[in-house]
Amino acid sequence: MVSKYTISILGGTGKEGKGLAYRWVKSGHRVIIGSRKYEKADDAANSVKEMLASDKDKIIGLENREAAEKGDVLVLTVPYKAHKVMLDDLKDVINDKILIDVTVPLVPPKVTKVQMPEAGSASIEAQNILGEKASVVAAFQNISYENLLDDNDVDCDVLVCGNKKDAREVVLGLVKDAGLVGWDAGVLDNAMVVEGLTSILIGLNKKYGVKASGIRITGIDRE
Repeated sequence: MVSKYTISILGGTGKEGKGLAYRWVKSGHRVIIGSRKYEKADDAANSVKEMLASDKDKIIGLENREAAEKGDVLVLTVPYKAHKVMLDDLKDVINDKILIDVTVPLVPPKVTKVQMPEAGSASIEAQNILGEKASVVAAFQNISYENLLDDNDVDCDVLVCGNKKDAREVVLGLVKDAGLVGWDAGVLDNAMVVEGLTSILIGLNKKYGVKASGIRITGIDRE
C-alpha cells in the first residue's frame, strides 16, 4: 500500500481546506490546493507555507481540473451550492479515484436546521453523479477548521462512510495522518447522519458561545 499520497483538495482555498492541507503536509504527504482560479489557489498554498516550519515544497496551488488530474486522492471542500456544479465539471477526471467529500448540505440562513438533499446526503449525491467507478467517502464534516489549524491534540473524532471498504481504510489512514481519531462508520447511506450532525454542532456553538464543538465516540478501546 502507498504510504504517502499526492492529495488534491478541490475548492480548498477556504479555512477547512487549508487546515487539512497543513496537517497532511506535516505528516509527509504532498498536497495540491485547487481553485477555479490559479491565483487564488497559489495564494492559499502560500498561506499554508507560512505556517510550516519545513516541507514547504510539498504544497502548491493549481486550477481545480489540473489538481484533480494530478492527485492520487481527491478531497472536495466546497459550499453545498457549488457541489453539483463542481462534480459535473470534473467527473471525467475524477473517474475511479477516491474522493473524500467534506461537503455539508447547509441551507442558509437556517444552518442550524438539518436539511438533507433529495439523494439523502451530499456524499450520496456525489456518488450518483460520478457513477460506480468512483469511490466516494464522506469524512471530516464534524471537525472545525479552528481545530485543524491548531497544533494541539484534537478532542473530536471523525466518522468515515463509504461503500468500498478499501477506500474507507485509505481515508482512515489519512485521518490518522491528520492527527485525528477516525472510525469506520459503514456504508455511504450512513453519511446522512454524519452530515446532519454538522447543523447540530453549529447550533451548539451558537447556544453555548463556543467555536469548535465536536463529537467523540466512547465505549470502544481507543488503542
